[in-house]
Amino acid sequence: MSVNKVILVGNVGKDPEVRYLEKNVAVANFTLATTERGFTMQNGTQVPERTEWHNIVAWRGLAELAEKYIRKGAHLYIEGKIQTRSWEKEGIKRYTTEIYAEAIQMLGKKPDSVESHTATVAAAPEPDVQAPPHAADDLPF
Repeated sequence: MSVNKVILVGNVGKDPEVRYLEKNVAVANFTLATTERGFTMQNGTQVPERTEWHNIVAWRGLAELAEKYIRKGAHLYIEGKIQTRSWEKEGIKRYTTEIYAEAIQMLGKKPDSVESHTATVAAAPEPDVQAPPHAADDLPF
């Protein structure tokens, strides 16, 4: 058995970029910053605050949610999976690691224009990706 599950709580780094692909399928890309607090060790050594930037990819309903409501600075809870892809540019192989969002929840104070039922939307699978069939007896619990 293996698990590819990510849970992030952080702040949006820039407004989402939303594109519409064939058959009007929406995809949104944005960054999310997560920050670990700095601290002082027992021996007096200062460990500074550390911010990690995550590339978030949201499809379909989540992309539409991002387009309508998510803005730079928004505080979000995101569940998803890690996916790394590669491409070649000028003969050099490059890699990027992204978080494919499966659920997004807006945290903090809601703007007046956001109704409570629009804050969380579960994602449909990405195009051309099918989940493997599972029999009930395959479950680990």
